Amino acid sequence: MEVKFLGRVDYESTYAAMQAFTAERSADTPDVMWLCEHAPVYTQGLAGKQEHILNLGNIPVVQTNRGGQVTYHGPGQVVAYPLMDLKRAGYFVKEYVYRIEESVIRTLLHFGVTGHRVAGAPGIYVRLDDPAGHALLPQRPVKKGADPVAPNFFGLGKIAALGIKVSRNCTYHGVALNVAMDLEPYSRINPCGYAGLQTVDLSTIGVFASWQDVAEVFSQKLAVYLAP
Repeated sequence: MEVKFLGRVDYESTYAAMQAFTAERSADTPDVMWLCEHAPVYTQGLAGKQEHILNLGNIPVVQTNRGGQVTYHGPGQVVAYPLMDLKRAGYFVKEYVYRIEESVIRTLLHFGVTGHRVAGAPGIYVRLDDPAGHALLPQRPVKKGADPVAPNFFGLGKIAALGIKVSRNCTYHGVALNVAMDLEPYSRINPCGYAGLQTVDLSTIGVFASWQDVAEVFSQKLAVYLAP
């Protein structure tokens, strides 16, 4: 997979470019991954509810065709857009999401942080009282057949969010990992549709790494874990 670092780019033009790339690609088009950051913007998923946007202020909101609810992008966040042919890769959407989350977990581990999955809530979370601790969460995903439970975010902060779109077996949109951001805009929404969900970045939990360093590690982990 070719990796391209785009720098800071406009969200809407990048969204349009992802759509065009996916519409025009053929069975022989090589997969590519774009890494970038965006100026402050809220993005709303297809099923997004207006009630989860509390106070936009001067930050624009863009309606998109990805899954999920409202989220925020801004400087200091590594956004990765894998543009992949899943049929060629040989796995399905559920596994694709799992592999993206695993890439986040492995990236965090590189920086001494333990990432966790929460049952029923895509994305990766960290323990606010012990970001490096390896103790399993009681609210972690469990095996098939167990009764579904409502997501429980007690003691947790969300450090990575994902929202994807698959068209003709090809992926776009992607995953955002918070490095060193102004987190205030998250207080103006219910992040990912959850009221009161706390959002964190690496700097909040004491990890001071540059955007470039995190982006390079993250791109390497994604390339490994998304491989066929």
